[in-house]
Amino acid sequence: MLTELSIRDFAIIDHLQLQFKEGLTVLTGETGAGKSIIIDAIQLLAGGRGSVEFVKHGAKKASLEGLFALDDLKHPAYKIAENYGVEIDEAVIILHRTISDSGKSICRVNGTLVTLGILKEFGRILIDIHTQHETQSLMNQEVHIELLDLFDQQGIGQALEDYQDVYRQWKKLKDRLLKLQTNEQDIIQRLDLLKFQLNELQSAELVPNEDVELNLERDKLSHAEKIFAGVTEAYQAITEEQRANDWLTLAQTALVDASDYDASLGDVKNTYLEAFYMIEDVTYRLRDYLDAFEFNPDRLNMIESRLNELSRLMRKYGTSVDEMIEYQAKISDEIEQLEDRDGSLSRLKEQVENKVHDAALEAEQLHHLRMKAKEALEIAMRNELADLYLEKAKFQVEIKLKQNMNQVKDHVDHIKLSSNGNDHVQFLLSTNPGEPIKPLNKVASGGELSRIMLALKKIFAKHQGITSVIFDEVDTGVSGRVAQAIAEKIASIASGSQVLCITHLPQVAAMADTHVLIEKKQTDNHTHTTVNELTIDTRTDELARMMTGKEITETSRAHALSLIEYAEEFKKI
Repeated sequence: MLTELSIRDFAIIDHLQLQFKEGLTVLTGETGAGKSIIIDAIQLLAGGRGSVEFVKHGAKKASLEGLFALDDLKHPAYKIAENYGVEIDEAVIILHRTISDSGKSICRVNGTLVTLGILKEFGRILIDIHTQHETQSLMNQEVHIELLDLFDQQGIGQALEDYQDVYRQWKKLKDRLLKLQTNEQDIIQRLDLLKFQLNELQSAELVPNEDVELNLERDKLSHAEKIFAGVTEAYQAITEEQRANDWLTLAQTALVDASDYDASLGDVKNTYLEAFYMIEDVTYRLRDYLDAFEFNPDRLNMIESRLNELSRLMRKYGTSVDEMIEYQAKISDEIEQLEDRDGSLSRLKEQVENKVHDAALEAEQLHHLRMKAKEALEIAMRNELADLYLEKAKFQVEIKLKQNMNQVKDHVDHIKLSSNGNDHVQFLLSTNPGEPIKPLNKVASGGELSRIMLALKKIFAKHQGITSVIFDEVDTGVSGRVAQAIAEKIASIASGSQVLCITHLPQVAAMADTHVLIEKKQTDNHTHTTVNELTIDTRTDELARMMTGKEITETSRAHALSLIEYAEEFKKI
């Protein structure tokens, strides 16, 4: 659950440090006070699209940070963290995001720098944000298949993953086949280019790691005079008369003689002799090096010429000789494939046919699983909608095959599959007895859509495992007993999940376990937002204000108290 939220220099908010509790937290306040801004902040923290418009005027950046407590050691956040090298200590995840006034966004999870895509992966399994816009998305039939799959994620999830894996393999093979089937002129031109490149690389007679070794040898030959002079000077310093060797020999003789009379000098003598013989060995090696030393200007010129040739080739075929050798092998294989085009086409066609039939079988399995899930979702939705005073409504999940595979199984080119399989899923609804069942966008009003989405959320709260659910004014367009039903539904969701809810309905606000008032204040030509948790008395006044407007009457206060009392009794059930 979301336990803490820090917002700094975001929209009209200077700085807010909010703490959230379990159960239902309701946020109320006048329109424009900043309620939705807080939800916007959470949405951005979960990977939503950012904008410089969110940065408070005059500030350099907006900063958001949220602390989430995980109460389940098997929470999917652990798997995502493992995939991206993010450490989770003490079952806590901290999401952090800053947006600069230049539009640059920086994201972190538990202090580890991550991409926006990774932040979104964490956000998706930590927070479920439901807005009015999301309600409208129910009108989009493309969303319906995703909702059905989400309903039976345990049964459909693995089958969908298996299908999509085979589907991707089929698409990849199909793309290769189409590429090989491009017109003859393109293939001939491609073949000519590859043969020219292969001939140029083969003529160069590349040797693995050749460029590295030649550069080392060039450096040696380029400094031959300095190397020879240095070695000569070292050799002479040791061997010439009255130089190091004479003095070292003298010291050896003196030490050997002295040790004949004092055994305690034995270790010193032996250590000295070891060093003496090592220096003697170095002397011999320096002599051999000088005797064998040979400076060949022609060899240096040849190396320079070869490196220039390799550099020219690297500008076209790779950054090193080894990369060019790899590229040479790659184009050699492609040439072989293009020259054996008919054979390659035949083999690829067979692979495509086998893979598309595999995909069709996986899609068929998906279809059967969705048909089972459809019945369970319809029953669950009927029960939930009845609680929301849509007991006469008929909700139906229509699943149609996009294509009859039996009719096209012998014509592979005619098989059409999408990333979701072979199913077209559509939610149908009839809200009044006697009316035919139709697609949602043909029959549902705004208030009905809110109730349908809320019913779905109630069902999915059991299936998704998300512990923080956020509702942003989902109760728009409803009143009376429907408002009370929505309040009860939101409260029931909060019994198993943390719920944050922005509302203008007193019925919903009365159900709150924690009631927070958002206010916008102006001081010295400066606008800022304040957040205060209400006590029982101030909460009653706020509910009364929500009922009547700014003027609070004894009647409205009494009504507010009765709503709170009813809510407390309801939550005990």
